[in-house]
Amino acid sequence: MGSTRPVDGAEMAKEVIIKEELIKKTCSLAMKDQKEPYLCNKSSLYPQPIFGDNNKSRVFCFSSSCSVDDWWSNRPFGETKVDSELFPSLKCIGLEEIATVNQAFQERFKAILSNPNFKNEVGEAVRSKKQVIFTGHSSGGAVAILATIWFLEEYRRKEHLDVKPYCVTYGSPLVGDRIINHSLRREDWSCFFINVVNRYDIVPRVLLAPFSSTDKHLQQVSNFFNQKSQSKRVLPENASDFYKSVIRNASSVASHAACKLMGSTNALLETVSSFVGLSPYRPIGTYVFCTGDRRPVMISNSDAILQTLFYSCQLSVAGDLQEIARKSFNDHLKYKQDILGSLQWESAIVLDHQRLGAIPLSSGTPYVESTTNEALDNLGLSEKARLCLRAAAEFEKQKYSNKTKINEKTGEIKSGIKELEGYKKNCEASGVCFYDAFRASDNEADFHANVTRLNLAGIWDEIVELLKRSELPDEFEVLGDWVELGTSYRRITEPLDIANYYRHLKNEDTGPYMAKGRPKRYKCTERWRDHDLRRPSELTGSCFWAQVEELHGRTGSPGSREEITSLNEKLATWIQEKELGEDVRFKNSSFMKLLES
Repeated sequence: MGSTRPVDGAEMAKEVIIKEELIKKTCSLAMKDQKEPYLCNKSSLYPQPIFGDNNKSRVFCFSSSCSVDDWWSNRPFGETKVDSELFPSLKCIGLEEIATVNQAFQERFKAILSNPNFKNEVGEAVRSKKQVIFTGHSSGGAVAILATIWFLEEYRRKEHLDVKPYCVTYGSPLVGDRIINHSLRREDWSCFFINVVNRYDIVPRVLLAPFSSTDKHLQQVSNFFNQKSQSKRVLPENASDFYKSVIRNASSVASHAACKLMGSTNALLETVSSFVGLSPYRPIGTYVFCTGDRRPVMISNSDAILQTLFYSCQLSVAGDLQEIARKSFNDHLKYKQDILGSLQWESAIVLDHQRLGAIPLSSGTPYVESTTNEALDNLGLSEKARLCLRAAAEFEKQKYSNKTKINEKTGEIKSGIKELEGYKKNCEASGVCFYDAFRASDNEADFHANVTRLNLAGIWDEIVELLKRSELPDEFEVLGDWVELGTSYRRITEPLDIANYYRHLKNEDTGPYMAKGRPKRYKCTERWRDHDLRRPSELTGSCFWAQVEELHGRTGSPGSREEITSLNEKLATWIQEKELGEDVRFKNSSFMKLLES
């Protein structure tokens, strides 16, 4: 059932970054002043092909903006729900939770997308089989991220093309919430995103603070970054206050996340966080931390990246607050200087799953990989920070342990499904529709079928709870074996749940099954299949009997005849798709009686 852990994204990113021309070229373009919202650079990046046989590339570089309106909307953190038509994959499939994104960044990208030239240039690059690369510095990096996701939706998912775009950002702010990270990992797209961050750069942390805590400082901050001449830049008087505000809020976010990673069940923590209001933004893809040492540090675990963003931007010892504030501003402007300097990409330290889980808790701890320990020291990671990174690795490891335990129950699930299919065949052999037989529950076979139904419900409810707590691997909902098993389960057991619901007259107290009574286990497995088939959600055959029950109660009412006719027209398709069986058409079935009425 797909128990192998996927290749770490940071390892994959390192293979690409070693081709230094990619980093050098994108950084040079990203840091270049440009008035246009985007530019397309059509020159070849590589003397040798990096992707396939074609060494020609198209680089789309997005301009940055320091305008406050291009960063924040009216919400506390400038957030909004993602445009589902533009980004249909950015959601939790089964639970149907839509991702949150920065509204200003989304609107900036939509404005670019409305320009037909952009779509035409991207389309031409794809048709010509060019390697497409998106890049940007600061907020331009945020737009580049959204452009890459759009590209993946448009060409990889919709058109089924085996295209591999790349997104390289420099000092980019965070773009969206944990659901975006979850979605990219689920779709196996996370490996296409590389975010280069200087250790003290304040901008990648700035959206961890609400607008209300930084708004009085933003104009001076904006003026500093807007100044084109390096020699004329003067650190804002309120730089220290701005830095403190961002880091204080980042501390709250990181602490709350760390408690979650470590399994804290403190009710006070949840109560306080609901009142305080924490930033929804989380890292995506692989982060490349540049520390001032020649060896950058690469991490793809989002939880570990969040902790590193907070802890690496601290003073190593008590010192001049103004000095670290100065570093936090200047580091945002030094990417070209550092990238084109002496960074040794071949020696980059990759903190993959295994290394994260084994990092020493202090710099004095004996450690086989001394280079890794040195890299952690260069990031200024304290013992507490290292403990948080370990917790992030352990939390990810636990997801796969949970998956292994669930995999061990597949035999029990399949056995239960087989029992219910046997029950259905016996009903059909007796000339009785199995839905009606179970609804009546007149004999011992019906009792045993009910026990099996309840046992299976317990297993699937456990799976749903793990999904709700994000305690299964991100790719779980798209694993073919589980999509198929969930579909088989839903088709055989949901009619029994509906029969039980109406036999006990729950509709009179609770309301119609489809409106109030349908369990999440069926909604989840149905959405898994819809996502797998790349089709919009629609009524499935396993819900057929709920409609029949409701129509029985409304026979003769306005519109009921048309609804019955429509249901009858869908029947052949559902039988063909094996959503329903031929027993639906048995002479004495509830549905045939409905037709006759």
